[in-house]
Amino acid sequence: MRELIILKTGSTLPTLLTRKGDFTDWIAAGLEADSAAVRVVDAVNGDALPAYDAVAGVVITGSHAMVTERQPWSERTAAWLPGLVERGIPTLGICYGHQLLAHALGGEVGDNPNGREFGTVSIELTAEAADDPLLGGLPARLPVQVCHTQSALTLPAGARRLAQGDRDANQAFVVGEAAWGVQFHPEFDADVVMTYIEHYGARLRAEGQDPDALSAGCCDTPVGTTILRRFGLIVAARGLQ
Repeated sequence: MRELIILKTGSTLPTLLTRKGDFTDWIAAGLEADSAAVRVVDAVNGDALPAYDAVAGVVITGSHAMVTERQPWSERTAAWLPGLVERGIPTLGICYGHQLLAHALGGEVGDNPNGREFGTVSIELTAEAADDPLLGGLPARLPVQVCHTQSALTLPAGARRLAQGDRDANQAFVVGEAAWGVQFHPEFDADVVMTYIEHYGARLRAEGQDPDALSAGCCDTPVGTTILRRFGLIVAARGLQ
């Protein structure tokens, strides 16, 4: 049986880890997939990357690392990702995973020129998203949770931009048959993103941002759950056998 892999590239803040679990827990819950078919692979701590013919789909988590640090585990993972795209294996990169996928396929990743982006923000779907299996049919403007310092500054050749925002032009993209990157966090709720704003408050203030205003603007949104559930269905439709 093929497995749906959650590729762990980092963990959340210790306070959240104790109180609510980790990125992998939130993603697994959102996917609503058969738990027997889901496996966490910890890329940071050296877990072996699975053979392509054993993989039904992959979700790449967020991380507190930076893609531009080119850490050995990250570069090893980046070298593995193009094989998923070439084989049409459903892939979803979230935040760091979005950036790592862009980097792995020849795009450019670096510090967001507009500064850190934290909170609940509104993003706009592009015309390319209209018939996309993951984002198609959603409202033209979507409230999503964001928490990032770096961005995919240039998308890989052949990628199609699916969503954009005021502080980040590349909020979502797709490349090939079924490989998506989303800069936002579909697995986050308002509590999680508010905890991040509090944790990084001093750095946000140093950039001229108002953490209190950012927190006040946070709200829960069903969009993330919808996207994760859709991805789980895409994987299931392609077969877990």
